[in-house]
Amino acid sequence: MFTDECLMESDRFAFVPRRLHAFETTGNAYDATQSDERIASGHTLVILSERVVGVAHTWPFAVTAQAGHLHSLSSKQGDSLAAIVRSFLLQEEDLLFAMSMAAALGFELDPVFAAFARPSATPFT
Repeated sequence: MFTDECLMESDRFAFVPRRLHAFETTGNAYDATQSDERIASGHTLVILSERVVGVAHTWPFAVTAQAGHLHSLSSKQGDSLAAIVRSFLLQEEDLLFAMSMAAALGFELDPVFAAFARPSATPFT
């Protein structure tokens, strides 16, 4: 028998919803992150025509080797994924999802992120 309390448990759901936004160009993606309130920090940006996957932020950045008009990150020796996440006030899952989406699309990851990629991760697992 189900109760209201049972339905409120977070482990009742088999997935975590992720928001993807697809754009024609990285310029369009950048502009949209600055003006469209439906695009929140941490959402995934997909620009197929330029082979770019990025993360929405005040300064949207690419997790792919190709960045287009999105920012690219530079890391310091010894930076961890947790350090990057903290510096952008994101969730680690936001970056991992964007990275796995890029891998699933066959896009080369930016070297900053490639070191943190999970070899068999796909956005659907």
